[in-house]
Amino acid sequence: MKRHLLSTLTIALCAGFATAGHAASAAPVSGIDTQYIDPSVRPQDDFFVHLNGQWLKTAEIPADKSSWGSFAKLRDDTLPQLRGIIEDLGKGKRLQGDEQKIADLYASYMDEKKLDKLGAKPLAGELARIAALKDKGELPALVAHLTRIGVSVPYSVRVSQDARASTRYAAYVAQSGLGLPDRDYYLKKDDAKLADALAKYELHVAKVLTLAGAKDAAAQAKSIVALETALAQAQWTKVENRDPVKRYNKTDIAKLAELAPGYDWQGALAAAGIAGKTDYAIVMQPSYLQGFVKAVNDTDLATWKSYFTWQLLRDASPYLSKPFADAHFAFYGTVLTGVTEQPPRWKRGVGVVEGAIGEGLGKLYVAKYFPADRKARMEQLVRNLMAAYKQSIDTLDWMSPETKKEAQAKLAKFTPKIGYPDKWRDYSKLKVARGDLIGSLRNASVFDYDRNIAKLGQPIDRTEWGMTPQTVNAYYRSTTNEIVFPAAILQPPFFDAKADDAVNYGAIGAVIGHEISHGFDDSGSQSDGDGNLRNWWTDQDRANFKAKTDRLVAQYDSYSPLPGYHVNGKLTLGENIADNSGLAIAYKAYKIALNGQPAPVIDGLTGEQRFYMGFGQVWRSKMRESQQIVQVKTDPHSPGQFRANGTVVNQPGFYEAFGVKEGDKLYLKPEERVIIW
Repeated sequence: MKRHLLSTLTIALCAGFATAGHAASAAPVSGIDTQYIDPSVRPQDDFFVHLNGQWLKTAEIPADKSSWGSFAKLRDDTLPQLRGIIEDLGKGKRLQGDEQKIADLYASYMDEKKLDKLGAKPLAGELARIAALKDKGELPALVAHLTRIGVSVPYSVRVSQDARASTRYAAYVAQSGLGLPDRDYYLKKDDAKLADALAKYELHVAKVLTLAGAKDAAAQAKSIVALETALAQAQWTKVENRDPVKRYNKTDIAKLAELAPGYDWQGALAAAGIAGKTDYAIVMQPSYLQGFVKAVNDTDLATWKSYFTWQLLRDASPYLSKPFADAHFAFYGTVLTGVTEQPPRWKRGVGVVEGAIGEGLGKLYVAKYFPADRKARMEQLVRNLMAAYKQSIDTLDWMSPETKKEAQAKLAKFTPKIGYPDKWRDYSKLKVARGDLIGSLRNASVFDYDRNIAKLGQPIDRTEWGMTPQTVNAYYRSTTNEIVFPAAILQPPFFDAKADDAVNYGAIGAVIGHEISHGFDDSGSQSDGDGNLRNWWTDQDRANFKAKTDRLVAQYDSYSPLPGYHVNGKLTLGENIADNSGLAIAYKAYKIALNGQPAPVIDGLTGEQRFYMGFGQVWRSKMRESQQIVQVKTDPHSPGQFRANGTVVNQPGFYEAFGVKEGDKLYLKPEERVIIW
């Protein structure tokens, strides 16, 4: 029942380089929220606070949010639009297809009275199945079944492109199964806040088991936490998991028993629907599978039953009666992220629809809220950024001629996707029954799972999207070498159709540049233009690049959003490289787009100043302390203030735009600046 919202054109650079172009007759607007500027803080000392200081002083994080800022507000602005679409369905017309399913699923979630009457009854069949386990030999089949219906289990099985043979799909096996955000919550005993979260987690497990009728809930919870701790000890860190070569371990299914003996891996993958479709799997963390099998052997069957019962209840709780939903929120909302109030039911209902029928809802969203001219302007911006990268590759001081040739070849194969898919997902096989929320969500999980497994042996579907059009985000995917920009992010402050080019190049231009650069960061650069893991760099190029990025690691390691908690420079390296590179390339594209002409001064700000301010206001944000801890432990992105300040200190154009000089707090000596592109 766990629902998920799911990271080529070139033109010659010349005097005719195209701009994103607003109407020449219209008076240009800056697109900068000057109302939030704090004049008491100099941009040379703290660019983030100078630009956003008044907002930081006055903005309140909404009671139902763990953080607030540009991304969250835009998402919050999109939700009423989606609600309106859903609640208008059926008014004046007869529904069918996806629209009927969307309306029925939303209505099922909104019927609180019925859900409260049912309690945990919708899970009776699954609970009985777990309780009926007679020996550990039945675990592989149970894990496969629970995976298919969307329940968290100790390892995941999924199908994706083979990272070394991107023209075919492969089965992947990866670590999973923890109820807390990261292994550190179980293992960092000297961290008082993490230890407190672990203690409260155990109490939460016991409470939910009690709601489900368990008589010895406290004892079961203790054994569940001990089991999850054993799994956490075996798991790879998030930094280790950033290495795509280390994660790629192609293993014959017949030899999985040699890798991690003592578990029926062939039976497990047969039950998962993999058998007969492929003879190998890619094991992402081999040592974890060994640790998992040890946990199977060391843990009694009763504890495993308790563990799977808990995971079933945990994933289903938000969709059950009020006591379950409230308990889930009390821990995962309040304890872990500091949120004090649940979002209104309608917002959660929209989220349920997005998780199950996201593209179906996205199709309706695009038709109503995404003008065609917005996509056309974005396509032009993407062309401009690609062209700036093309020019810049030839000027890099850390890349040899032979590697530059490969880089140009990869760049030429980039595929941009903007707004929405060319081919919408077919939900015709998804069954939704009004009044049966748990059953419908289970069907949605089965639909997603079966659709994913069915890819084995099929041609690569390059029209598929990993995000819905209504997602406020963007991504790069290495195996398809594509950059994707959903419709919902193409709004202010990221993209302002009424604004002068400067703010758009600084905001969405930097986002475009960010995603392109992932193809050349420390991880993405290990794949070629066809999406295959292949070392196309010389050893000296890699060493030169590492020398630069090691300095970036050290820079971000020094940042601390909370006392005692520092940014993890290695975990966030890829995103920090992308921020650094994306802004540098966007600046070059903006300068070229000016066509040799001076930018207009608007609101007393030069074009160059508005460019960097467009970038800085995108990262306007504040976060609750508990959520900040979750972020530094789990998120590959740095906190907003460091994405702003940490990026501009390495940009020569920023120094010129704001006259940053020695003695200013954001000043770095030229030789200390990390300049990648």
